[in-house]
Amino acid sequence: MKHHPSWTALRSYAITAGLACLMGVSYELFVFPNAFAPAGINGLATMLQYLLHVNIGYLSLLINLPLVLLAWKKVDRDFARKTLVFVLVFSAVTLVLGQMDLSAIAYDSGSSAILGPVAAGVVSGAVYGWVIRQNGSTGGTDIVAAWVRKKHPEASLVFSLNAAVAVLSFFVYGCQFEPVILCLIYCYLSSSISDTILKGGKSAMKFEVVTRQPEELSRQLMQQLRHGVTVLQAEGMYSETPRSLLICVVNRHQVVRFQEILARFPDTFACVSSVNETWGNFKHVA
Repeated sequence: MKHHPSWTALRSYAITAGLACLMGVSYELFVFPNAFAPAGINGLATMLQYLLHVNIGYLSLLINLPLVLLAWKKVDRDFARKTLVFVLVFSAVTLVLGQMDLSAIAYDSGSSAILGPVAAGVVSGAVYGWVIRQNGSTGGTDIVAAWVRKKHPEASLVFSLNAAVAVLSFFVYGCQFEPVILCLIYCYLSSSISDTILKGGKSAMKFEVVTRQPEELSRQLMQQLRHGVTVLQAEGMYSETPRSLLICVVNRHQVVRFQEILARFPDTFACVSSVNETWGNFKHVA
């Protein structure tokens, strides 16, 4: 069932707003009670809130609104609009929650200081990955990085800024190494989870098979695994004899079955690699 373009756009904005709410709640429950700075420009805003006692909602607006304008002019307007939605909702949530007493539900990790950043990093990674999938961002570093990558694709601005936040947190939180370590843990978890989400959940395995019996092998693969096979003509450089190169992408749970089929063709050579995501009619062949 196809959705109308306006409904699809509205759904994307709603998802972005919901993710911003989740991020705001995560900051209030897991970040602020545990005295550490998360990644990026929000990490700088968190340290300013800690030092100046100014709600991060105001700081986020002050920092991000000019950056959203930059994104509107220099990057992409749809990207800028969705980033603006995220920033406005995130700031509103933190401003509202900042006026409430959340001590009963806020997670003060106490002696287990690592658990707060772990929870916050998991939430942040999930939020970041899904926001990027909506063609938006969480603001701050993401906007600057998108602008810089447009001019210099090889630049690695995010890593440099996160490293700077980690170093600054040493001085902001009483010259202790613990906030630095917690910041690094947060960054690692957030990056790992967002990368997993951005790569997608439709992982598979790709087999490249060199064989002299392409018709029979292809027939068995298609009949038993129900996936298509692509054939290319190849030549063995050592023997200088013609070969066929078969390419077949299968589900991970079909790898053993694939190997059993290949065992019936002893003169066949195969290599296998991981596929992060598949598109199109991958489930089966007609």
